[in-house]
Amino acid sequence: MSDYLDMDVPAPEPALAVASEDPEVEARRRRFTELLDVFRETPVLVPLGDGPGPDGERGLRTADWNGVRFILAFSDGQALARYARARGEFHREWVYQTILGARLLDVAVPAAGVPCGVALDCADGPDGVVFPPVLGVVPDEVAVDREQGDGL
Repeated sequence: MSDYLDMDVPAPEPALAVASEDPEVEARRRRFTELLDVFRETPVLVPLGDGPGPDGERGLRTADWNGVRFILAFSDGQALARYARARGEFHREWVYQTILGARLLDVAVPAAGVPCGVALDCADGPDGVVFPPVLGVVPDEVAVDREQGDGL
């Protein structure tokens, strides 16, 4: 055993470093980063919630999942209509604001006061996208992984 310890063998790389060298992982990371860049530059439809917010105004519609709040955003009116239909609320009027993706991530997410991200086109199954509250997506001070430094 001591011969093994004396051998000049490089230490194994951490699992994260090995995973990041995987071509498929890198390709997915690049695609997500490209999608994030496009989202940041794109105005999206954000429905307003039913009740008044803390300032008496209607807040943005959100959904909580596993302790994280997600602001619901839609790429166009058809995506919002699919969401309304999936909820069985197609018949009612949906009030929404058009907000730039960057403003959602940089202003609305930190204002939530809880871990928060954005769910884009959430009624579209695998075509929907989740922008989680992690480094590289939301401001560092509200990223849930800021102490780990594991962003994109």
